[in-house]
Amino acid sequence: MEWTVIDSPEAITSIKNDTSGNLFLIFKHSTRCSISSMAKSRLERNWLSEIPISQIFYLDLIHHRSISNQIAEEFSVVHESPQIIVVKNGEAVYTASHNLISPQTILNELVLK
Repeated sequence: MEWTVIDSPEAITSIKNDTSGNLFLIFKHSTRCSISSMAKSRLERNWLSEIPISQIFYLDLIHHRSISNQIAEEFSVVHESPQIIVVKNGEAVYTASHNLISPQTILNELVLK
């Protein structure tokens, strides 16, 4: 699993404007929260190669709260932490937070459903 760090608003604009049909995953992480750390670790330890995600993005929302707010606005999702948002063609197609964040759940929602 390879993270692409989000550290500018332009990264969100780029994801929003992508119309390739690729799936992008955004992980909003609070570095001060043990639940967020457990969710991140669960993703890293159990990632499944069958999940058709083109790129996995990581946002440290403690240092980039304004970008976290931009994500909520751009993709019409309620802010939560930890949170994953899967984006396709500029739209959020799946979101989960806290203990619902798991590779198997992502696979179930995106492929096996």
